[in-house]
Amino acid sequence: MKDSAIQVDGARLANELEELAAISDAEPPAVTRVLYTDADLRARAFLKKRCAAAGLAVREDALGNLFARWMGSTPQAPAIGTGSHTDAIPHSGRYDGTVGVLGGLEALRALRASGFQPRRSLELLMFTSEEPTRFGLGCVGSRALSGATDAKSLAELRDPEGQRLDDVRKAAGFGGDLAQVRLAPDYYAAFVELHIEQGPLLERESVPIGVVTAIAAPAALRVELEGAGGHAGGVLMPDRKDALCAAAEVVLAVEAAARATHGPDTVATTGVCKVHPGAINSIPNKVVLEIDIRDVALAPRDIALKAVKEAVAAVAAKRGIQARVTELNADPPATMAPAVVSAALKACKKRGYEARQMPSRAYHDSLYMARLFPTGMIFIPCRGGVSHRPDEFSSTDAIRMGVEVLAETLAELANT
Repeated sequence: MKDSAIQVDGARLANELEELAAISDAEPPAVTRVLYTDADLRARAFLKKRCAAAGLAVREDALGNLFARWMGSTPQAPAIGTGSHTDAIPHSGRYDGTVGVLGGLEALRALRASGFQPRRSLELLMFTSEEPTRFGLGCVGSRALSGATDAKSLAELRDPEGQRLDDVRKAAGFGGDLAQVRLAPDYYAAFVELHIEQGPLLERESVPIGVVTAIAAPAALRVELEGAGGHAGGVLMPDRKDALCAAAEVVLAVEAAARATHGPDTVATTGVCKVHPGAINSIPNKVVLEIDIRDVALAPRDIALKAVKEAVAAVAAKRGIQARVTELNADPPATMAPAVVSAALKACKKRGYEARQMPSRAYHDSLYMARLFPTGMIFIPCRGGVSHRPDEFSSTDAIRMGVEVLAETLAELANT
């Protein structure tokens, strides 16, 4: 296979991304596709049709993870996987996840058109529900595939209407035993995910490709603060137990905890603040905060996590209120496999593209795939580093170059 033999059809891919973006519960240019809704199911049908047209063998598991395989000359050998997700949070953009799914499909089509013959099978994987929109848990599909979350816990997840995931997935047409979703440790020899950066570095430095070295993992906390309510005019300041004032101190403590590690990759965010009763003339008696703390290294992440928990206890004691802290999850970060990183860098050199080795500060399904398989990620620039917004954008050329690198990487891994 000559260096120039792999030809990616960027125009076809751009059209498919546009068609997929139109399958949405939001008005363009926004995209909304929530797990097991009609839009989600129509997006799955769209992808299955194109995979079948490409000659791939398609299957779905009990959770709805979708697999499309190109059988290699040694089908008994562990396959090489690629893919991402197509679900989208409310009013988001068209490139997050979808570039890795439709781009993965285009990489397989380009390899086949070039005359490439894989020794290992190549497989496209669309993960169910990378976004935590419906059931409050991100990476549902990859957690199940890797065994990071057990089948019983997944089945009992509930959406805002109180519906169990097990009931909703069956109503959507996904039957079978959730315990059978987990993949065998030798299912893949390697897994590679193509994704937009969701940050500004590649665009800022005019570098077309990012090769990911590590993925940050979040710890998520729910903090419930309960004080005493009362009339805003009737309770004097010395007698107050204002839950929102306590929450304000906790929010600042979250910021301080991340800064105190002095690590360049430690970040912490209080993204949810629910105030009860929420009336201008009533003292807040209860506040619920949800906090995200992450780093590509475990030690500084956990130092910040510990500091936040201690701050909550101190604020509650000082203000005479009740506090309850629930750790929603605390997943370890992942290091990308040197062999996959090397293959991606080799692919960049082969195509003549400059590459930047970098961490991923957003987490992805690859975080969980890395628990079982040698895993890597390829980033492409996105305008302004913007993601999860309707104005999320990556150019056709940027996507094409990313798919070219992905195809070369898959080819290298498939015949190694």
